[in-house]
Amino acid sequence: MKKTQIIVLIILAISIMVSLYLYPIMPENMASHWNIYGDADGYMSKFWGVFLFPILMVVFTLLFFFIPNIDPEKKNIKKFEGDFNVFVIVFNLFMLYIYALTIAWNMGQAFDMTQAIMPGFAALFYFVGVLLGKAKQNYMIGIRTPWTLANEGVWDKTHKKGEYLFKAIAIFALLGAICPDFAWALFFIPLIGSIIYLCFYSYIEYRKIK
Repeated sequence: MKKTQIIVLIILAISIMVSLYLYPIMPENMASHWNIYGDADGYMSKFWGVFLFPILMVVFTLLFFFIPNIDPEKKNIKKFEGDFNVFVIVFNLFMLYIYALTIAWNMGQAFDMTQAIMPGFAALFYFVGVLLGKAKQNYMIGIRTPWTLANEGVWDKTHKKGEYLFKAIAIFALLGAICPDFAWALFFIPLIGSIIYLCFYSYIEYRKIK
């Protein structure tokens, strides 16, 4: 078993053990959604409130480990396998962090959910940027537009731009932790703008070649 798999299994085991331990003492209805002001505005039953995150973590982890084996360009995924494995670990730590915030809130801890969640997004998107900078052409991981998939040079240029942009998004997310009133705007506007820009950028670079 690879080191990555062992670390991920430990993270999953922690989430499952915590959920089993806390289930009897959690409220029957648990807050599960917060609005842009950090106020709880959605609830779910205790079962799903406690077990949803561990279940999602297991499902996503299985997909992460399964995807490289069925990609037609899996030989390219092997070239950045180490960085992809780090991302899988970071993703599960991110999910565990959000799960911990949810549990703490439902146990009566008072804090600004928006302010607390932003450092998690910052860490996640920074490592997304790292992964994009290393990703080689494939069909399942990365910025998959018709033009990046059609030309390896366009793929490389687009992903290098994506690396810088997603690391910048991480910085904006951290700013959102400092300015919680503007947190979601600071996060989503750069994110949506970057996605649109990268799509157009890949098209323009492809047109230059053709």
